[in-house]
Amino acid sequence: MSLDEEITAIEDEIRKTSYNKATSHHIGRLKAKLARLKDDMIKRASSKGGGEGYSVRKSGDATVVLVGYPSVGKSTLLNRLTGAQSKIGAYEFTTLDVVPGTMFHNDATIQILDVPGLVRGAASGRGRGKEVISVVRNADLIVFMTDVFQTGHRDVLEKELYDAGIRVNTRRPDVKVMRKFRGGVSINSTVDTELDRDTIMSILKEYKMHNADVLIRAKVNIDEFIDALIGNRKYINAVTVINKADLVDEEFKTEIRANFPDAMLISADMDKNLDPLKDLIFDYLKFIRLYMKPQGEPADMEEPMIIQEGVNVGDICDKLHRDFRKRFRYAQIWGPSAKHPGQRAGLEHILLDGDILTIVTQK
Repeated sequence: MSLDEEITAIEDEIRKTSYNKATSHHIGRLKAKLARLKDDMIKRASSKGGGEGYSVRKSGDATVVLVGYPSVGKSTLLNRLTGAQSKIGAYEFTTLDVVPGTMFHNDATIQILDVPGLVRGAASGRGRGKEVISVVRNADLIVFMTDVFQTGHRDVLEKELYDAGIRVNTRRPDVKVMRKFRGGVSINSTVDTELDRDTIMSILKEYKMHNADVLIRAKVNIDEFIDALIGNRKYINAVTVINKADLVDEEFKTEIRANFPDAMLISADMDKNLDPLKDLIFDYLKFIRLYMKPQGEPADMEEPMIIQEGVNVGDICDKLHRDFRKRFRYAQIWGPSAKHPGQRAGLEHILLDGDILTIVTQK
């Protein structure tokens, strides 16, 4: 039996097995095996010859990647948003490489990447899928793009990314699984969870983990537990854009909005609704403003550093200079994240919008 046939057989068995307490551990084992086989399939696709893949250097304050089937208008949208020159044609696979552009919006510099169209089977390497997915994994935001006549592609795109280990608009499960040399399996949970010990043990057994400490600190299902166990998943926010809205009437648009309430309808070709799209991208990237204050001097309140929320002092050290983390002594902070003006803080201190920061290093 080939790898594809084995995957299909397991998927069929999962579909046919009704989920209840008695079958949960069996389904857990099946899903763990399925996840392992899909990872193996991706690794095989990546190890095959035929090209060096795409190497894109990240730049700006954040990176956004346009993901869609061929010929949905990604190249036109990139050109409208950034002024980049991505080749445009009314036929499939016009873009055969990654084309970068830069969008300036609300003081932020945002890199936008136009990648070759993603097709069904991309996760297993079809249509240069592995190269495209490698670019997506490094993005800060995904823009799913379909046209008004092919909105069903949206779910296909997300499934391809899911099969490749990319989780869209989902939080990382708060689960820790630590392998150990002896002592069996210890399972502790701080919340009520649908996973019983037999289910967890069946999943661990599939990955040959017979000695481990498991700590569950949030409600998770079988799939989320497996994701936490594997540990190589990427969690990226995404927005959905439906292009070519100028080609349909209001009744058709109303139907699309009912089916995709969170999507934004645009016309890249006619330059319609693109300013709201820029705002949407900016909002989803969750930028904060940070004002740098050299030691003993006033803070620069005119040109803030634009960064994404959740960064700490150490991240800023890395952004400013490669030696700052190594030479770091302490930071001083004024603003929302400080307990008092001029608070001293270490590398792990989380920064908030509007903070003023001084970094003191060794001479």
